[in-house]
Amino acid sequence: MIIRPRYLDILTTYRDVPLVKILSGIRRCGKFTILEILRKELLESGTPSDHIISLRYTSENFDDGMTAKEMYQGIKEKMSDVGWYYLLLDEVQEVDGWEKAINSLLEDADTDIYVTGSNSKLMSSEISTYLTGRYISIPVYTLSFAEYLAFKKNSRLSEKELLNEYIRMGGFPIVALGNFDERSSYQIVEGIYTSVIISDITRRHQVKNFDLFNRVVRYIVENVGKTFSANVIVKFLKNEGRALSVETVYNYLEWLEKAFVIYRCPRYDLQGKLVLKTQEKFYLADAALKYSIMGFNPKSIAAMLENIVYFELRRKGYKSS
Repeated sequence: MIIRPRYLDILTTYRDVPLVKILSGIRRCGKFTILEILRKELLESGTPSDHIISLRYTSENFDDGMTAKEMYQGIKEKMSDVGWYYLLLDEVQEVDGWEKAINSLLEDADTDIYVTGSNSKLMSSEISTYLTGRYISIPVYTLSFAEYLAFKKNSRLSEKELLNEYIRMGGFPIVALGNFDERSSYQIVEGIYTSVIISDITRRHQVKNFDLFNRVVRYIVENVGKTFSANVIVKFLKNEGRALSVETVYNYLEWLEKAFVIYRCPRYDLQGKLVLKTQEKFYLADAALKYSIMGFNPKSIAAMLENIVYFELRRKGYKSS
């Protein structure tokens, strides 16, 4: 496993602090690996292995429809000894009402809790009810270029060549760890994208017209970094003989955001000092998403560089507009 120091530093800062650490981001961006690195550090610092409970709620060991009570009881059964426990829980949003179980564990046991998730179920309004003031949200992104270089430290390519590769092939850790050609890397990313769309959007929101939804996604992908108008999309589709309401477009955008596929960059009126609700920009969670959907086009490199800069600013804690 390759350490991602930025995230480990954040977790170390909040270690043993009575807050739930929530790591959220698109599927396969490395959230569980960060927990595994934390687990290794805990062991190396002397924490007994049976006081580190690591569970993945996407595992075949867990049935669909697990309740919050079953989640709570399952974890409590593993805490058979006295003392401090570390809970490392992956994709908790798969359990309805997970926040109730986590809140109970915070109150009933000596625990330090870390959870990950990949969609809006993780960030529902229920958190405000059960975990108000008791959690910290840590966004996790695909690899920065600095992290990509760390993953490629044994590569014979120059830094300039690796930058070109990073721009074209993106920063999903699974791609960076391998030695894939462009076609293979796009196939991997396409698989990730398909999993996100099916699991976190179309199935959950019961999208009936997948073809129309997919056309909206392609329009957004084609126009990364450009000012956006839902009305323009509606008119564009109307010219193609497809009817779609502005409200539906905004629903699609919201679902894509909550699955961490796209990120919204609002438009800020400097004179009026207001955030405007129109002419926003959207950026993709990873450059390779664009190329896996649309194919590589050299003319899109400028937009993808802007995409990379946007996320570098987010990593450094800036609010972009």
